Amino acid sequence: MAEHYFAENPQAQERKREIDVNLRGRELTVTTANAVFSGEHLDRATRILLEDVPAPPTRGNALDLGCGWGPIALALALESPDLDVWAIDVNERAIELTAQNAKRHSLDNIHAGRSEDVPADITFDVIWSNPPIRIGKAALDELLGTWLPRLAPGGEAWLVVGKNLGADSLQKRLAASLGDDYEVERHSTSGGFRILRITRF
Repeated sequence: MAEHYFAENPQAQERKREIDVNLRGRELTVTTANAVFSGEHLDRATRILLEDVPAPPTRGNALDLGCGWGPIALALALESPDLDVWAIDVNERAIELTAQNAKRHSLDNIHAGRSEDVPADITFDVIWSNPPIRIGKAALDELLGTWLPRLAPGGEAWLVVGKNLGADSLQKRLAASLGDDYEVERHSTSGGFRILRITRF
């Protein structure tokens, strides 16, 4: 039975592979592996997110929530070299791959680790995420409820979620839970996916 990509310590023997990807117009060769999210290619949802979101801030702090092997973090760091990019995951193999891919492309502004590795006083000017929907509604709401309130004033989060995986209900739950200091809106729809934008006033 295949392991979930959100297993903390994948037990399957690691099988690394090299793949070529296009991240916001930049061609890169990266290392991926089994037992991480979309280890064989750049998944469609992440590609749609990267094609649609506006340029990130040039400096400050960014968060890639659920980094996998690192495509979102790499895209953020390449586009804004002075931005500190925090890439977090529960999967140790994914964290190692993100760090390895960052080092390969000389991206010293990527900090890959677990949630507890992020200093508690940091707020984020931007969050880009293809969140782990399949961990279940309660766990997803807890995860987003932990990190979205760490947006800095004026900061924006961009989430890509499948329409058939509950994007519209997630939008409503976020609007209800975050309250009046935030705006939660559907930015766009493409290829069966919604891109949600959350702005902190």
